[in-house]
Amino acid sequence: MEYRQISDDYSVSGQITADDVATIKAAGFKGVICNRPDGEQPGQPSADEIREAVEAAGLGFRHVPMISGQPVTMEDAEAMAKALNELDGPVLAYCRSGARSTNLFLAAQQVRG
Repeated sequence: MEYRQISDDYSVSGQITADDVATIKAAGFKGVICNRPDGEQPGQPSADEIREAVEAAGLGFRHVPMISGQPVTMEDAEAMAKALNELDGPVLAYCRSGARSTNLFLAAQQVRG
């Protein structure tokens, strides 16, 4: 599993699986955010499937879905800021490629001030 560090407490990756959770925990992450809507791609694990694995490992989880290719709305930014405020860091956020998770983080920083 590969991820990109965006800040000291935030990294992004493409789609993860339940099998990746042990690696995520071993890397020191304390929270996971899913930025993909369920059913975006055939065979994609659901957010609930990932949530169960993440929470079973003792990590926090939030689902802040955003449709691929759409601009980040104020509602999206506020939801992401709320998730980041609620989770202990460092946080790993994922989507299909990591791009949405990066854009949402940058927008949330504007909301968080």
